[in-house]
Amino acid sequence: MPAIDDLIQTVASLRDPKTGCPWDIEQDHQSIAKCLIDECCELLQAIDRLDLDHMEEELGDVLLQVIMHARMGQELGHFDFESICQEVNEKLIRRHPHVFGSSELEDSDAALNQWDKIKSAERKRGPKQAGKFKDLPRQLPALMYAKDVYNQILKMAIPVEGLVDQNAIDAASDSMSDEVELGKQLFEIAAACCSRGIDPESAVRRHTQNLLDKIEEF
Repeated sequence: MPAIDDLIQTVASLRDPKTGCPWDIEQDHQSIAKCLIDECCELLQAIDRLDLDHMEEELGDVLLQVIMHARMGQELGHFDFESICQEVNEKLIRRHPHVFGSSELEDSDAALNQWDKIKSAERKRGPKQAGKFKDLPRQLPALMYAKDVYNQILKMAIPVEGLVDQNAIDAASDSMSDEVELGKQLFEIAAACCSRGIDPESAVRRHTQNLLDKIEEF
């Protein structure tokens, strides 16, 4: 793919200590982390709007961040773009034996269950899991963090009586099943927090973390 090779070479030229761009040369993994967040958010905005023309541009900006990190990893002797691609390609093939092997699956739920089973048997990278729950990045937006925690509670059938009001959840789900109505309710809660001087992100994150801490005590 000549275009990807050209982009990799362009980034290498930008990072060249003698002839590159002073700003690009000065960056490291931590200093450009915010750029990745910004570019992902702009891509999400284009996706929400179904703006395919703009999406092409924003996907390129996200890819640039990946290649910048890959170049930095190569300079430090840790990894490069090729090893990143090889790693994820092997993972996809390994976790889809129903596509690249002889096994068969009935539906998407079976595919997800198989993915989780294969993943759990793989060599773990990063910090070792310490508690009951799969480690979730604290950098997740608070609502995503809460949703993932609740999904883990359901998946692991963890008893949470007295900690999670399932009756209230069921009642809200029955009365506000429409996405627009639920979005309206979430907006109004965020607005109520704002009027009280409360950061809704922090409020949801703190509550979710407190719930996790109490469950881990069981």
